Amino acid sequence: MTTPLSTRLLLDLEPAVAANLDRHLEVTKEWMPHEYVPWSRGRDFGDLGGQAWELGQSSLSPIARTALEVNLLTEDNLPSYHREIERAFGRDGAWGTWVHQWTAEEGRHAICIRDYLLVTRGVDPDELERARMRTMQTGFDTGDKQPLNVFAYVSFQELATRISHRNTGRYTQDPVADKLLARVAADENLHMLFYRNLVTAALEIEPSQTLRAIADEVIGFQMPGSIIPGFARKAALIAKAGIYELRIHHDDVVWPLLRHWGVFDLEGLDGVGEKAREELSAFLTRLDTQAARFEERRARSANRHAVTP
Repeated sequence: MTTPLSTRLLLDLEPAVAANLDRHLEVTKEWMPHEYVPWSRGRDFGDLGGQAWELGQSSLSPIARTALEVNLLTEDNLPSYHREIERAFGRDGAWGTWVHQWTAEEGRHAICIRDYLLVTRGVDPDELERARMRTMQTGFDTGDKQPLNVFAYVSFQELATRISHRNTGRYTQDPVADKLLARVAADENLHMLFYRNLVTAALEIEPSQTLRAIADEVIGFQMPGSIIPGFARKAALIAKAGIYELRIHHDDVVWPLLRHWGVFDLEGLDGVGEKAREELSAFLTRLDTQAARFEERRARSANRHAVTP
């Protein structure tokens, strides 16, 4: 009986998982979410005899609020993400150790972002909680993605999330939020490196199938927050502000990883791998064109607003 590719691959990659887990544990730094929250700015809300939330209490701009809400609601769905990577990787050996280590580290992100928003009264807490409930009730489901596709997807997703957090922090113009989100982004970067290195190892074992997975995930990529209520409108506002948009996705997320893996220099590919590379190249051309058109539209819009009396 032939062992399925996914099972063989998990076994073949376990030494790389163990090595990268050891590396991760050596370089990661312990940090405490409560140390990043300005607790002195907090006060009771209306049900405890305090003051109910009002828009004027927030020092954040509307787009900064939107970006922080999207970032937080994305992080909130951790139970779904844990389920998905545990399904793909399993609970045994180095794989299982990584799954739980990753989940524990990711859990800090929603904690500190929510605490910051509540104590600073940055967003409407009632609306935030309703959105959290709807997002988690929907959950995140990768469908029947195979491990190779999961490796590829999370490599791009972790890098995209890192950039989104970092740019959001800067956009808030609040040093506290900037420092907090920089700390969260540092976690995301280490997670990206772990998954990026697994894809590198997979390319050495199954180059064509891995390249097929990379192409599929680049072409069909969606942020995990796409299930958030009103995501399309919120993503458009975030893109218009330059926090995360097509040019950033093309230049700072997709291409750095493709260059690192050397996908256009790989040799010895079979028909599956060559076809995947052709499709990937064609998609990147389209993505670059779409990014350029978006930049042009945004520039025209900015010019119109600049001349409006």
